[in-house]
Amino acid sequence: MNKETPQQINQRYQYWRIHLMFVMYIGYAGFYFTRKSFNYAVPALISDLGIDKNDIGMMTTAFYITYGISKFLSGMFSDRTNPRYFMAIGLFFSGVINIFFGLSSSLFVFMSLWILNAWFQGWGWPACSKLLTTWYSRTERGAWWSVWNTAHNVGGALIPLIIGYVTLHYSWRYGFIIAGIITLFIALFLALRLRGSPESLGLPSIGQWRKDQLELIQEQEGKDLCWQQILYRYVLLNKYIWLLALSYTLVYIVRTAINDWGNIYLTEKYHYDLVSANSVISLFEIGGILGSLVAGWGSDKLFSSNRGPMALLFAIGIFFSILALWLMVQEKFILQSAVFFSIGFFVFGPQMLIGMAAAECSHKKLAGTATGFIGLFAYLGAALSGYPLAIIMQHFHWNGFFVVISCCAFLIALLLLPFLKAQN
Repeated sequence: MNKETPQQINQRYQYWRIHLMFVMYIGYAGFYFTRKSFNYAVPALISDLGIDKNDIGMMTTAFYITYGISKFLSGMFSDRTNPRYFMAIGLFFSGVINIFFGLSSSLFVFMSLWILNAWFQGWGWPACSKLLTTWYSRTERGAWWSVWNTAHNVGGALIPLIIGYVTLHYSWRYGFIIAGIITLFIALFLALRLRGSPESLGLPSIGQWRKDQLELIQEQEGKDLCWQQILYRYVLLNKYIWLLALSYTLVYIVRTAINDWGNIYLTEKYHYDLVSANSVISLFEIGGILGSLVAGWGSDKLFSSNRGPMALLFAIGIFFSILALWLMVQEKFILQSAVFFSIGFFVFGPQMLIGMAAAECSHKKLAGTATGFIGLFAYLGAALSGYPLAIIMQHFHWNGFFVVISCCAFLIALLLLPFLKAQN
C-alpha cells in the first residue's frame, strides 16, 4: 500500500515526467543520428568506393521497408517488455552496426548492415509511444508528445552539420564510427535513466493521478480479454486504426517526397546551387518543429484532446502549400523558402497527431503495437516516394510529381473526416 502523501506523489510525478521527456528526447535523437548518418555520408561514399546510385537507391528502399516491418513487429514485442531496456538495447545495436559500417568496404556487407540497422531502428518509436501514453494523460498528451516529436527535427538539423564536418575533414568512415560511439553512450544513459511506468515506481496510474476521465475509461477497457483478443479487437480489426494507417501512408509520401526530392527540384527547375537549395530545404525541418508544437497544443486546448479536427486543418494546409509551390513559376528565394517552411509546418502536424491518435484509439496495453502498425504503413509510403515516384517523374516530369503529392494531401483530409467526432 502506498503511504506517500498526495504532495509527495505530485512531486515524484512532476520530477519523473520532466526527467523522462528529457531522456526520451536525447534517446530518440540518438536513433535519428544512426539512421540519417547514411544520407549525409553518401556523396563521399560514392566518390571513395565508386558505388552506383542504383545500389544506394536499393539500400534506401530496403531500409524503409525493413524499418516499417520492424516498427510493427517490435511494437508488439515492446508492449510485453520494459520500454526502458527495449529502447536502450535497440539503440546500442544500432550504434554497433554504424561502427562496423564505417569499417567495411563491401557492397554486400553495407547492404546487410543497413538492413540490420533498420531492424533495430524500429525499436525506438514503439518504446517512446508506450512511455508517452503511460506517463502523460489524454488531456495534456498533445503538448508533451509534440515536444518529444521535435527530436526528429532537431536531429535532422544537427546531423548534417556533425556528419558533414567529420566527413569533410576526416572521412565518411569516421562519420559512421563517431555516430556509433556517441549512440553507445546514449544507450547506456537510456538504460540507467528511463523508467517503464508510474506503477513500477509505486505511483498511481496516470489516469488516477490526473483524474482524467477519458484516460480512466481507456485504462479500464478490455481488462478481461487476453492479449490475442486485445490485438484483434483494438488493432487488427479496428476500423479507425486502418483509416489512420492509410492516412499515415499518404502523409509519409508527401513528407519523404518533399524531403528527398525538394533540393533536386530547386536545382533542376530554378538552377539553385546546392548550398542555396539545401538551405531552403532546412526550413522544411524548422517549420516542422513549430508545426508539431502548434498541432499538439491546439488539439489539447482547442479541441478537447480530439486529434481529428486539428489534423484535418493541417491536412488542408498541406494541400494549399503544395499548390503554392507548384504554381510558383519564377525563382523567388524568399517565397519558395516560406513555402517549404509552410509545408514542413503542416506536414509534421498530422505526422505527430496520427501517431498519437492511433495510441489513443487502441488499447492501453497496445500503444506500441498500434503505433508500430501504422508505422509500417508510413514507411511503405516513404518507400513509394522513392523509385515509384522517380518513374512517374521520368514520364510526366515535375507536373506528375506535384499531381501525385497534391492528390495525397487531398486524400489525407478525406480519410481524417471520420475523426472529427470519433475520439469524443
